[in-house]
Amino acid sequence: MNIFMMILVAIFMVGFYMISSPSQRVQEQETEYAINRSDLRAIAQCASAAHNAQIKGTKFQDICIEQNSITSQYICLNSSKQITDCEITRNKKPTYSYIITMSAPLDANNYNNMLEVLEEDFPDAGSFGIFLDGKIMAGGMANARSVPDAIIDELGLTNGQLIYFTQYEIPDEETVFTAAVQTDIICPVGTVKTYRFGRWQCIGINTKMDCGGDMIWDSELLQCVADESKKPLCAEQQTAVLVDSVWECVNPFPEKACPDNMIARLNYTTLEWECVADPNITQDVKKCQTTSRGAIFGAIGTTLRVPAASSCTDCEVMITDPDTCATACIPDPTKINNPECYPGNPRECNDASHAFYFGFPSASYAANVSAIQGHSVPFDTAHSQNRKFNCMDCGDGEIDSERSVPPYIAICK
Repeated sequence: MNIFMMILVAIFMVGFYMISSPSQRVQEQETEYAINRSDLRAIAQCASAAHNAQIKGTKFQDICIEQNSITSQYICLNSSKQITDCEITRNKKPTYSYIITMSAPLDANNYNNMLEVLEEDFPDAGSFGIFLDGKIMAGGMANARSVPDAIIDELGLTNGQLIYFTQYEIPDEETVFTAAVQTDIICPVGTVKTYRFGRWQCIGINTKMDCGGDMIWDSELLQCVADESKKPLCAEQQTAVLVDSVWECVNPFPEKACPDNMIARLNYTTLEWECVADPNITQDVKKCQTTSRGAIFGAIGTTLRVPAASSCTDCEVMITDPDTCATACIPDPTKINNPECYPGNPRECNDASHAFYFGFPSASYAANVSAIQGHSVPFDTAHSQNRKFNCMDCGDGEIDSERSVPPYIAICK
């Protein structure tokens, strides 16, 4: 009997040791930590998915939205940082526009674990963190971002909420132009229908034209042709040809032999054949004797002044089209250090939230700049049209690197 009791005691002691051993307690604690981290990561992923759906204009529907009380909405502020409507009123946009996603408050014991999740899984998310005392605490070494008081009061933010905060730009409204309906007209014989001054008009056809030299007007071909009645009688072995619209007698069979890459041509001044370069071989080099300078840009219908020398500012450089000899002004990036072009310190406008842009006055002006071909140039109240270099300040936001082309274009995310 004693032996049987000893066996029972030994079995009980071994079981108690196995259950309460340190290795078993560590395994249980590690499992609880992994489960907690997984739950926190699921909350962060759900908030990120809802936020991205709001940015794209879609809706994210999942059970995690209701479980964690996650909401996402637009918030806009005016220049006084007061709540305003997120719409364009009288061609004026709100000064600040945000997309904010928030969750239910987290347990205070999970703050550090959530910050670790954000640092590992969302290092490039920007302002994505826990709301504490008016600031968003993000993971890693990122600085805390302050939230305007008007937004805190409007949304009723409390400590411990998971907040995803993104600044965005309201897109410009598309302008639709509609042409006025014009009644069709029937023009009498001798006139042609032409659209002038916003309406259809009947304009008389020019049926006669004065021709110079030995040319005469052909009413059927509607062009000047050679007047055969003025064709002269030429000497033997000569023939009458039109030279600059005038009949002349020339020898059609030159006896002059020319070297390679040259051809015989009649000198109409001396009526002698001479050797000249073959125009089919020699390239035609275009040289601009005069240039056609562009006028100062202005709205259609306004009176524009064309300067005597150049319409370019100190911040621009003139380019010339070798084919048309027309000139245009384009921004000169080397003039950023010129106080007349940018009065501030250029080094202070080169970080994640600051970038240079040029004040393009019109779309036709920007079309001359090859460096921004394929990119959209904004023409709104946030961008100056002063034909100088300006610094775009995105505040707490960031420069959109995909849409910006410094120092010509700068757009905030």
